Amino acid sequence: MTELIVPTARLHASWLEARDEWAPGVRMDGHGVREGDILEAAADFTAWVERLRDAETTAIPFGDGPVLCTYRWIVEGDRYLGAVALRHSLNELLLNMGGHIGYGIRPSARRRGLASWALSRTLETARTLGLDRVLVTCRPDNIASARTIEKHGGVYEDTRTTGPDTVKRYWITLTADR
Repeated sequence: MTELIVPTARLHASWLEARDEWAPGVRMDGHGVREGDILEAAADFTAWVERLRDAETTAIPFGDGPVLCTYRWIVEGDRYLGAVALRHSLNELLLNMGGHIGYGIRPSARRRGLASWALSRTLETARTLGLDRVLVTCRPDNIASARTIEKHGGVYEDTRTTGPDTVKRYWITLTADR
């Protein structure tokens, strides 16, 4: 059974396997990995997991200002499949590039509807936080992600480029049924 769970150090080996499926240097959206994070050692991984868990109650830096963030992992049993991040507010960088919600599915688990499933549950959480609309972004060449966002009511606003990154920006209005 697929679940969204609070990050846990017990999935260290599975998380490393998933990370190794991404091409070197590819950003794992929604995972909370920062430049310089080295997560091979159990102690480092455990400290990183605690940082992710603390981000829900203690604002963490995101570019130009700190925000609260709820991280959840997508799992089936002890198999790590991906992650989703819900930023509780937007700073300048998140407004232009990152959005409220970011997610990433390990390559071997894609094309199963996991991103759509996780986005749906994360929209429910956003509503409980009092958000009335959320910004979700994706790279222009990520057609699957754009379709997932649109399936959940995402309305395209524009495409923006900041430094080397370009994203398509979509707003999802949170209603009683979404």
